[in-house]
Amino acid sequence: MEAIYLSIPLVCLFAAIVAGLFGTHIGRRGAHTITILGVGIACLLSIYVFVDVRNGGIFNGAVYTWLVSDGVPFEIGFLIDQLSATMMVVVTFVSLMVHIYTIGYMHEDPGYQRFFSYISLFTFAMLMLVMSNNFLQLFFGWEAVGLVSYLLIGFWYERETAIFANMKAFLVNRVGDFGFLLGIAAVLFVFGTLDYAAVFSTAPGAADMTVMDPFGNEWHWMTIICLLLFVGAMGKSAQVPLHVWLPDSMEGPTPISALIHAATMVTAGIFMVARMSPLFELSETALSVVLVIGAITAFFMALIGLVQNDIKRVVAYSTLSQLGYMTVALGASAYSVAIFHLGTHAFFKALLFLGAGSVIIAMHHEQDMRKMGGLRKYMPITYLTALIGSLALAGIPPFAGFFSKDAIIEAVHHSNLPGAGLAYYAVLSGVVITAFYSFRLLFLVFHGKERMDEHTRAHLHESPRVVTVPLVLLAIPSIIAGWLFVEPMLFGEYFGSSIFVNPEHDTVSAIAESMDGHVSAWAMMSHAPHSLPFWLAVSGIALAYLFYMVAPGLPGLFASTFGFIYNMLVKKYGIDELYQAVFAKGSLLLGRAFWKIGDIAIIDGLFVNGSARLVGWCSSIARTVQTGFVYHYAFAMIVGLLSLMSWYLWS
Repeated sequence: MEAIYLSIPLVCLFAAIVAGLFGTHIGRRGAHTITILGVGIACLLSIYVFVDVRNGGIFNGAVYTWLVSDGVPFEIGFLIDQLSATMMVVVTFVSLMVHIYTIGYMHEDPGYQRFFSYISLFTFAMLMLVMSNNFLQLFFGWEAVGLVSYLLIGFWYERETAIFANMKAFLVNRVGDFGFLLGIAAVLFVFGTLDYAAVFSTAPGAADMTVMDPFGNEWHWMTIICLLLFVGAMGKSAQVPLHVWLPDSMEGPTPISALIHAATMVTAGIFMVARMSPLFELSETALSVVLVIGAITAFFMALIGLVQNDIKRVVAYSTLSQLGYMTVALGASAYSVAIFHLGTHAFFKALLFLGAGSVIIAMHHEQDMRKMGGLRKYMPITYLTALIGSLALAGIPPFAGFFSKDAIIEAVHHSNLPGAGLAYYAVLSGVVITAFYSFRLLFLVFHGKERMDEHTRAHLHESPRVVTVPLVLLAIPSIIAGWLFVEPMLFGEYFGSSIFVNPEHDTVSAIAESMDGHVSAWAMMSHAPHSLPFWLAVSGIALAYLFYMVAPGLPGLFASTFGFIYNMLVKKYGIDELYQAVFAKGSLLLGRAFWKIGDIAIIDGLFVNGSARLVGWCSSIARTVQTGFVYHYAFAMIVGLLSLMSWYLWS
């Protein structure tokens, strides 16, 4: 089995190298064939591993020792258990759909081979991350997905906006990664190892270890470690206040949006916190921080989605909000629910992104929803799949999003941690907002009056099969994944020992108790009409229908009536401008100060030019003494002789 574990990421790496280095020789067909074949093999092998793990085939071991320093081994190794096997299947399946879809979306792009190389390399990096059994390999995969995302977001490097977006993503993620690296360093300092199993087994014994900060406050090492690791998760999974990079990353091609923002990079932080559950369960402070940060992200990012007119940015802010939901579940110790929502979200969010890309293709790369409308009759397959994705996102049963989102809300409701009340009302309010902006997009794009120009209307047609087939294949799990996996994942032994929850934090068991032990997909669907989240979702859809189908003048009326709130949402709370003014311009001002004062005034002016001027000044004085006249020298000798005699007589 070790050969299979190695083959899964390496076949993606091999395909990326061939497409990247030999793309001009093998051509477009060769590039997409080798990369799709590589990811397809990885997907099939991941499914095989998944089945093997379900039958008890868990593996944890090193495959290569990089170095040993002071007795600490730095290794490449794999931990293949229920959690990693689930992630492997999700990542490779969504990546395979994106690879196939890319043939149609990027067929006219001159960087075709380079693009396929990048997305295959991205898949390799993500697989290395989720399969790791130690913090060293985790950090390698963590940084690798960040690097490749930089290349993908700025793929169209001729655009200044794309270059700005990929630099923004890179820098914001470096902030999170700095905290993440400090967290790993703290793990090595406290536990003396980077191996997951060794750290997790000794963590309870280190729960009471403390350290004093410079201000005399005592901190538990476990809290410090968890908070630092979570800073890394905030960067990768775009949690407030490190969320600003994700909406701008829409500057990359649409397949990137589906790959990065559905199942891979942005979910790395969610996966990491779930993997570190044995550590987070030992710090209620860290769990409360995770809970509150997730709640803030879920609610406030959903509000911004209400006023976006770019079809991809609506889905992007939806991703931010849903990542907030996953983070809330982590903070409520419902790690299985978070991973469940990660999986269902991966399918329907990739579906929505790729559906948006299909619309963009038909609209000749127009992304403003105000210039669309009535596309349902031109693009029936895209419309039907987008409808399925919207219903799943809104949380309507029996679609996948209903089960995972409803479980998150119930888990938070049963949590007793500080901040749980705030989080509950935030995720509950987010339900109606999510349903509203999901169907706002659907109504503006596919229903109502046709608002495009005549040239675009004349050329409207359904996307080719290479685009629609991945949409259909993603629509299927968006429908059935929820009721297939809700019972084993949440209320069964699906995750086994890969996730640890303290009994006093076990909100998932509390959900089961509240259902009187009737824990099944059918029981949840039967209970839905009697629950508040269901009717909030229905209300959101009804409001969207009222605003954009019955009375299309209402949005403008609300925007003018509540102008302050509307403008605040359009400006995204001014956070981007704040960061630009404080950090970007502040860094420039600091750099200019170092240049003017430190470099020019102190280094050049004082040390370099100043020392030269000092030597010149001393030389000018010495030069006045060396006149060349004998009587001057005789006079100096007499003065010197008198001075010596005076000193001798005086002493």
